[in-house]
Amino acid sequence: MDYRVLGKTGLRVSVLGQGGAAFGQQYGAVSPEEVSACVRHAVDRGVNLFDTAAYYGKGVSEELLGAALAGGLREKVFICTKACRLDRALFDFTAAGTRACVEASLKRLRTDHVDILLAHDIEFADDYDFVFNETYRELERLKHEGKTRFIGMSCYPLPLLKRAIETCELDAVISYAHFTLQNTRLLSEFLPAAEARGVGVMNASPLSLGLLTHQGPQAWHPAGADVRAACKAAAELCAARGADISDLGMRFALAEARIPTTLSGAARASELDANLNALGAPPDAALLADVLKVLEPVRDATWPCGNWKG
Repeated sequence: MDYRVLGKTGLRVSVLGQGGAAFGQQYGAVSPEEVSACVRHAVDRGVNLFDTAAYYGKGVSEELLGAALAGGLREKVFICTKACRLDRALFDFTAAGTRACVEASLKRLRTDHVDILLAHDIEFADDYDFVFNETYRELERLKHEGKTRFIGMSCYPLPLLKRAIETCELDAVISYAHFTLQNTRLLSEFLPAAEARGVGVMNASPLSLGLLTHQGPQAWHPAGADVRAACKAAAELCAARGADISDLGMRFALAEARIPTTLSGAARASELDANLNALGAPPDAALLADVLKVLEPVRDATWPCGNWKG
């Protein structure tokens, strides 16, 4: 496992981080035993960054991760969790709501602090100035109190995330689905500003919420029909060559040296192994070139998210 420094935090994080959405039953049922085995296997293989959220399974992800890390593993890893989003359509960015969410998360995680705390999916806020003032100040207070070592925010629209790091003194952020085979806007539109400010960038969803998989995305996926069709064609091209687009996509993301860590969810040890295998070598150059040609008509296409109108 290789490690890279996460911006000004100084944390040396594994280039492959473990996302916790699947632990929250977001993609199907998974047992506590399977989660525990996956977490132990990840730590054994050198993964030291675990990302979760109060939203994932309404706390189930944090609860299962906390149980899996009990007995000595907590001291070997960095935990990133996210507050303010409580359910699919339930958010609370107030200072009191943020604090209550964090206190509950710490209990579920069985720890007195997390390493990184983010305001979750800020594009769903009704008032971004409120988030950049009231929510941000509460994050700072929680940091000062030792509830978290570092603070940040997460969201899908890159212009809003850029505004966040320009307005607030953040340590780290999570951007998702913006550094994939289909969309590399993270490098061109956000990373320079983050690097200038020393903000650590965690790249999530390198397979674009299932778009870049053989089975394709779930019905709720917000991508347009043109993006879905192009990604399906790219997956079929890989299959015809005896390859898996998921493996190609993971290798593509993990090979980018400017991105400190890429988060990819796995609910079971066998699924984690597929991600770990992608660390072995860069993507096949010829296959990558052909896949990028198929995806060229929808290069960097995005979708609306939250209340952001920019």
